[in-house]
Amino acid sequence: MNLVVVSNRVSRGKPNEPMTGGLAAALLPIVEKSGAIWVGSSGRVRDGNQKEPFAEIEALGAGALAMLDLPAAHYGGYYEGFANSALWPALHSRADLIRASQEDYLSYREVNAFMARALLRFRKADAAFWIQDYHFLALGAELRDLGVSEPIGFFLHTPWPARSVIGGVPHHRELIEAMLAYDLIGFQTEEDCENFLSYAQSDLGLVVHDGVIISRHGRTRAAVFPIGIDPQQFAQLATKASTHPDVSRLRRSLNGEKLAIGVDRLDYSKGLINRIKAFDQMWTLHPSLARTVSLLQIATPSRGAIEAYGNLQSEVAKLVSDVNGMHGEVDWTPIRYLNKGYGQAVLAGLYRTAQVGVVTPLQDGMNLVAKEYVAAQNPVDPGVLVLSKFAGAANELDTALLVNPHDIDGMARTIAIALSMPLTERRMRWEAMMAKLRGHTIQQWFADFAEALRECQLDRNELAPVMPEPALWPLRSATTGGARYH
Repeated sequence: MNLVVVSNRVSRGKPNEPMTGGLAAALLPIVEKSGAIWVGSSGRVRDGNQKEPFAEIEALGAGALAMLDLPAAHYGGYYEGFANSALWPALHSRADLIRASQEDYLSYREVNAFMARALLRFRKADAAFWIQDYHFLALGAELRDLGVSEPIGFFLHTPWPARSVIGGVPHHRELIEAMLAYDLIGFQTEEDCENFLSYAQSDLGLVVHDGVIISRHGRTRAAVFPIGIDPQQFAQLATKASTHPDVSRLRRSLNGEKLAIGVDRLDYSKGLINRIKAFDQMWTLHPSLARTVSLLQIATPSRGAIEAYGNLQSEVAKLVSDVNGMHGEVDWTPIRYLNKGYGQAVLAGLYRTAQVGVVTPLQDGMNLVAKEYVAAQNPVDPGVLVLSKFAGAANELDTALLVNPHDIDGMARTIAIALSMPLTERRMRWEAMMAKLRGHTIQQWFADFAEALRECQLDRNELAPVMPEPALWPLRSATTGGARYH
């Protein structure tokens, strides 16, 4: 099976190239080693009349990167409009932030159709298409309309919310019906999968049996595939990064004090305001921790043209200034706040330097920063992960210190506990988390999804010969032979 992987953006994977999200870091190594073709936007736009949409196609190890310029007339409505002002807030259960016009939705569908036409270049008898994330919910349906009968899978990197929340998205019914053109839909957690199946059964009135949805498109399987990282490779990066100038300067500047680290895109789903308030509360409740621990918060700006993001950037900057003004001294800054991105090679060294990793999103599909922080630790003297229970990673990294990011006082107390945790307990918790990371790697995620997609090559319209009455069908995520997809 020749796999064509599709996402909104493509990263070339330069070691020191900043990455603003986990998707690029996750896809690069598997494309490089598997021989897949990774297709996505070049980051540029052009008049939609060009005959050749692909700006560049280049080799990446055994695979290839194919970058195309998206149509200028529709890019704003597609990306800043419907994808990130309607879908993103809904998927992160922020129905209050949903903003979208009819023109935005039409542009979203136009770009999905444009991508489908471009993908025909890679259609072969043994091809299969694997579509990534919320930017292309309708891409599978567009491919089917063009006559593509090869397997098409979809993986959602974000959460999938409850029916009441997704119902706030304009054209939600049309979009979800279009998603059923996929043979296989993958989710990060059981809860996400259950929410999707519940919508299909209750709102669309469709037959759902053992994670399989029967619709006019045929059969669509929904299953859980929690995404991982390459822990061995990341640990090696962390070891090598100890001599990197940025890491060396950070260590020298600490002068014996401890460090907590947070690395996020500047996004309202990441819980930055609550996190900073928790550190403020910690220094207030525990004055002895002043001058003994600081927070390095890296917050990479993104989607600045969207009002909610511009407001957040201003709010976070003001809060950091207020906290530093309240607790800081002439020779000590409590919060080191940086609005720029770093490559994986540098981040690995920064994670290893920090005694506490703070990953406290309000809602997150998985959050690979949590896994990267664990993998980067020194086995002899590992740090402590403070993790939101609302991140998908909490399902696996259950020996982290789990927190409710809405409980500011509780987070403050937990961070203080992390800073004073004895070495024996730190090692025990870290070893348990590393065992989970080694058992659920990025390579295993890729292989599991690809294998499940192969199984979907049967005729989409062929139904099982004997099935129970719909009223008796259980509503749960997909299994094969009784075993959950990992």
